[in-house]
Amino acid sequence: MPFIIGRKIEMTQQFKDDGTVVPVTLIKAEPNFVTQIRDEACDGYIAVQIGSETPKHLNKSEAGHLHDLPQVKTLREFRVASVPTELTRGATILVTDFIPGTKVDVVGDSKGRGFAGVMKRHHFKCGQATHGNKDQQRMGGSIGSQRQGKVIKGQRMGGHMGDERVTVKNLEVVSVDLENNIIAVKGAVPGARGGLILIRSHERKQLWH
Repeated sequence: MPFIIGRKIEMTQQFKDDGTVVPVTLIKAEPNFVTQIRDEACDGYIAVQIGSETPKHLNKSEAGHLHDLPQVKTLREFRVASVPTELTRGATILVTDFIPGTKVDVVGDSKGRGFAGVMKRHHFKCGQATHGNKDQQRMGGSIGSQRQGKVIKGQRMGGHMGDERVTVKNLEVVSVDLENNIIAVKGAVPGARGGLILIRSHERKQLWH
């Protein structure tokens, strides 16, 4: 039941033993530390909080929370059905906890695309360019309702696109490099290079938070 925080490096390809080429995404995951264990009695839910990345500066509240622990700047919680006995406050999580061939779920923030129209954002079809239609080929068309007379909630229109939390499930761990703290995951993961990535084993009973 491993989980870890990392940063997306880039996409590349690796060769398996039988010679097949596999497209992979390289994720650099420095050693993570368990900073807090949340339980049902005290917090109302069960989760494991882990931290990663060395900070330049911590304020007093952050430093107090990490008392007697290595200083980290990125904290994330992973909800679990039950906390494993080996995960106690101060425990270390390494990339070797992920065995090649296992399935994982990956979470990241998608690339921001700024303000986008309906054709790019919602895949609307282009309007006809003739028969009296002028400068309206990429417009969204009518948005009102004949009966209600107002714009209903959820109407597809132009607006901010991207920069959303995206989860890709059931990806395969291809290889693990302990020396460089790199996990190679088959396929693409959301986000730009350098983006924060959360990796968790693919188990249905666990919950993201």
